[in-house]
Amino acid sequence: MIKRYSRKQLTDIWSEENKYKIWLDVEVSAAEAMEKLGQIPRGVASVVRKKTKINVNRIHKIESEVKHDVIAFLTSVTEKAGIKARYLHRGMTSSDVLDTSFNIQLVQSGKIILKDIDQILKILKRQAKKYKFTPCMGRSHGIHAEPITFGLKLASFYEEFKRNRKRLKDAIDEVSTCAISGAVGTFANINPNVEKYVAKKLGLKVEPISTQVIPRDRHAFYFSVLGILAGSIERVAIEIRHLQRTEVYEIQEYFSKNQKGSSAMPHKKNPILSENLTGLARMVRSSVVPALENIALWHERDISHSSVERNIGPDANITTDFALVRLTNILDNMVVYPKKMLENLNLTKGLIFSQEVMLELTKAGLSREKSYKIVQSFAKKCFAENLNLIDVISSDKFIISKISTKKLKTIFNYSKHFKNVNFIFRRVFK
Repeated sequence: MIKRYSRKQLTDIWSEENKYKIWLDVEVSAAEAMEKLGQIPRGVASVVRKKTKINVNRIHKIESEVKHDVIAFLTSVTEKAGIKARYLHRGMTSSDVLDTSFNIQLVQSGKIILKDIDQILKILKRQAKKYKFTPCMGRSHGIHAEPITFGLKLASFYEEFKRNRKRLKDAIDEVSTCAISGAVGTFANINPNVEKYVAKKLGLKVEPISTQVIPRDRHAFYFSVLGILAGSIERVAIEIRHLQRTEVYEIQEYFSKNQKGSSAMPHKKNPILSENLTGLARMVRSSVVPALENIALWHERDISHSSVERNIGPDANITTDFALVRLTNILDNMVVYPKKMLENLNLTKGLIFSQEVMLELTKAGLSREKSYKIVQSFAKKCFAENLNLIDVISSDKFIISKISTKKLKTIFNYSKHFKNVNFIFRRVFK
């Protein structure tokens, strides 16, 4: 990923330095297990650990000659650690190192992304409670529907990110496996207890059965969860973008003192951060299909998944982390305009209460179909002539014979729409 959309915490995880450090951890842990089993001399692991210095440039130089990254790594370790390094990788295959290490990087990334989600949940909870009873327009198909509160809108996002947190936790658990099972996964030249030791040492679980690779359905699940998470990020971002439109202008991204909105138009204040999140969400989701396609490898192993994971591993995780942190800042600093929300509620002059008028007519004995037709005709008249619905209805003798003037006034009131807000909040924030 480019620096513009990256945070150091995540780029460090996906750096070549960290990758080779994890490879060394895997190899040394395996050597420790073999020492305990009496398969290699004592002291190999400690000597290798003490003497080895990761030299990325040297590893790449060797790889340019031998055309194999794990062999290049082991050769560079031998150059530093000496003759005892010959006991490393005994009975192992490259995938034992690559897959176990890749899973560790996913776990490391996933744990940071979990913390990012926790921050979003914290901000959403605070903002939802702050605007719990702030009336705003509920829209369906982009059209005014019925009143809600801005707090309910935010509570909806909160509940979705709670689900995302659970999914990601499950996905991290799914990829927290270790395979040290040798060529084609049969343990022909390595004791299964080595795998058990390495898994425990590195905080992983034993892969119950690997071929020569850890099955890629695990990774597909992880990247699919990142894709869903990206969708949730975009859902919030699009809501902010719509609500900042000039015609709506109910909320606005924070606009700093010296910020410029347009190179041509000095008046512009654009929702650039939310638009950016929409783009980043697309990038994260683009990793899902390749991850799914990685499941179907040839026989016990091929490397068609390798190039995919070298790309989507860092890109999807780094981008998701960056997007979550950016969204947290947007939500934390957004500017809310309750007066504009109320103004927009009144924009259609009472048409948003049409359902209640219809329902009251059915209570008075009319069929639903006839009630709907009557109210719809009034609504069309109000739209066409810019009239208030309550005025049009109040002047209709038939309606007044069915619904009293006193009852009409209770219908055209926002409060009933908010009577269950506390109930909903208790379910969400229990």
